[in-house]
Amino acid sequence: MFVVTVLFEIKADHLKAFLPLLAENARRSRADEPRCKRFDICQHPDRPHQVFLYELYDDQVAFETHKSAAHYKDFSDATQPMVARKTVQTFALLGAKKG
Repeated sequence: MFVVTVLFEIKADHLKAFLPLLAENARRSRADEPRCKRFDICQHPDRPHQVFLYELYDDQVAFETHKSAAHYKDFSDATQPMVARKTVQTFALLGAKKG
């Protein structure tokens, strides 16, 4: 399994607009991409402008497919001006269980 983590730092005046767009991107990723197994959105309780994603894909190819999806491109284009910083890391999931 291929793990993707993303840490967004959102400009304070854009947070309310950013979160629904992110939620729709996550929903579409899970609904439209069978090789996307998980897409969690987390928000720091004391620093709400920090939003963390945990995404799980079958493999790196599935993640590359995600990045070429229309809904991802729409999200990325719409939110780019809202984001102060974005950090993406990828990992291999060790000891993953099926199902």
